[in-house]
Amino acid sequence: MQDNFTGQLKSLGLKSGDVIMMHSSMKALDTKRSPVELINDIISVIGTEGTLLIPALTYDNVRADKPRFSVSSTEPCIGLIPRTFFKMEGVIRSKHPTHSVCAFGKYAAEMTGDHHLDETPAGPNSPFMKMPIYKGKLLFIGDVVHCCTLMHGIEEIVKAPYTLKKEPTHYIIEDGASVFEKDFYDHDFEGIKQEYQIIRDILQYPDIRNGKVGEADCFLIDTKALIEKAIEKFKDNIYYFVSFKT
Repeated sequence: MQDNFTGQLKSLGLKSGDVIMMHSSMKALDTKRSPVELINDIISVIGTEGTLLIPALTYDNVRADKPRFSVSSTEPCIGLIPRTFFKMEGVIRSKHPTHSVCAFGKYAAEMTGDHHLDETPAGPNSPFMKMPIYKGKLLFIGDVVHCCTLMHGIEEIVKAPYTLKKEPTHYIIEDGASVFEKDFYDHDFEGIKQEYQIIRDILQYPDIRNGKVGEADCFLIDTKALIEKAIEKFKDNIYYFVSFKT
């Protein structure tokens, strides 16, 4: 089974040395393969020169009324694979209270180390917006392109008016014995529905590749191409990737 999974990942376009940020749905895989096995499959393909990143978002359990975030113990709120990955040996987590990213591999430390210097979830120091510097790719296991967190960084670049709250929230961040406090701007999106699945329609091969992993429909997307194309679309219509809730 492992050979089958790694073979499918390679057919999708993953290769040794890749920097991969993964969004995933275990349910879409429709297999008994465990989260640890899937994670190890990806690591085995990208090898020791590669880096795997998985968002470890905590916006449901770290917020204005619960402002304390622990790098080591606050569980991600977005699924089984992120909750598994952040506990694995050798994984490094960025110090953003609501939009942290976990990483393993060659560039893990340098991609996560400065995230807390930003005042927003996906600013220039975030792992999200460092992805194109490392020729990074987004891997979607399952049709979960609508979960593309990197889009928030592009929204920050173009200053989309719906993205951030006007006033910051004060957070307390614990990292072992170190504790610091800082104001961060949270996402707003009041009355807005994110339609990030549209990115499947604005990119062409080889900037977007699709295939199967297990039973899941999967996508591999070049981050530099996505950022460039999305900015073009935002220039035409600042609300291109969202709709309004009624």
